[in-house]
Amino acid sequence: MAQPPDTEGKNLVEMLDMLKPIPEPEPISMIPATQGWIWLSLAVLAALVWLGWRAARHWQANAYRRAALKELDAAGDDPAKVADILRRAALVAYPRRKVVGLLGPDWLAFLSETCPGAGFSGDAGEILLRAPWRDEPPDPRVTGLARHWLKAHRREAPA
Repeated sequence: MAQPPDTEGKNLVEMLDMLKPIPEPEPISMIPATQGWIWLSLAVLAALVWLGWRAARHWQANAYRRAALKELDAAGDDPAKVADILRRAALVAYPRRKVVGLLGPDWLAFLSETCPGAGFSGDAGEILLRAPWRDEPPDPRVTGLARHWLKAHRREAPA
């Protein structure tokens, strides 16, 4: 049996000097201990990459909306410019064969069908129809309707 050190006649500082340092534990590894955590980490990483790829595709697919909204802000409330912006945005979002031949009430019906809650059947819709051929006074209702359509219309899935 080991003899306890002689502490008789020693003050506190001397006794503290006699203490041996506590051994430090080995560092903990940051590598997962089981394969399950590795597979889970790879699955989470794959999901994040996939979500990033989807977000990038969504951002790119809606570039025409952002450009059209920017042009709409620059157009002010000029109905002729608003009508032109709507037509060009529809040509990007839908197949050309569906949009090019639409005139008059058919054009307004198309705009209403492709955007839930858009009311192109009222006075603002009529102003939008006449604007490319007549000088129409600026109308914020037309701009608001166009802004709503640009933000909320459902784009046709690519073939």
